[in-house]
Amino acid sequence: MIAILKKELNLFFASPIAYLVIAVFLLINGLFLWVFKGEFNILNAGFADLNSFFFITPWFFIFLIPAITMRSFSDEIRSGTIEILKTKPITVWQIVIGKFLGSFILIIIALTPTITYIYTVIQLGNPVGNLDFGITLGSYFGLLFLAGSFTAIGLFSSTLSNNQIVAFIIGVALSYFIFYGFEAIAEFNLSQSFPIENLGLYSHFKSIARGVIDTRDILYFVSITFFFLYLTKIKFDNK
Repeated sequence: MIAILKKELNLFFASPIAYLVIAVFLLINGLFLWVFKGEFNILNAGFADLNSFFFITPWFFIFLIPAITMRSFSDEIRSGTIEILKTKPITVWQIVIGKFLGSFILIIIALTPTITYIYTVIQLGNPVGNLDFGITLGSYFGLLFLAGSFTAIGLFSSTLSNNQIVAFIIGVALSYFIFYGFEAIAEFNLSQSFPIENLGLYSHFKSIARGVIDTRDILYFVSITFFFLYLTKIKFDNK
């Protein structure tokens, strides 16, 4: 598994992919939060918090993470190296987890510079330091759980096609539906007895972002992540 993880990270950083992903993520976030005038601009909000950052970042993840994972298995299928990979003295789970961790670590690296936003908002507060650290910490945990789920979805999508663009589109569509699709369905009030929005990632992300770490939310994210990693394993076995 460690060998697969190192291979994935080397592939990312040996090409412009990792640097491009990190740069684009930070640039777009920076423009929306600090430059563009609008509802997401922290400087124009009138109060110092990171709610805008935690609102828009999941939507960026829907496109960013499938862009990272789209080549994970589709490239192996296209080039035929998937057969070589199967002959290695490692289990399928080790391959899947190694690729998962490689992509997930890259996302963590992309998120790390945003910690400077916390210091900036602390300094902007009146009085200085007037920031709800519980909500901020909970929201960061929520982003990590969300990133893990999207990474697993993206890996599964990359097993469905040997074309990276097709894998990317499938990953975006699946991520969007599981993140916000149930929330949209709930607006039609199809079921009064069951809160259907609880089936989606968005509802559980909002719950953690309130600063309360509920084991039900954690279990949900872990279950979604494991479910798609398991589907990835099954698809890999059948290749």
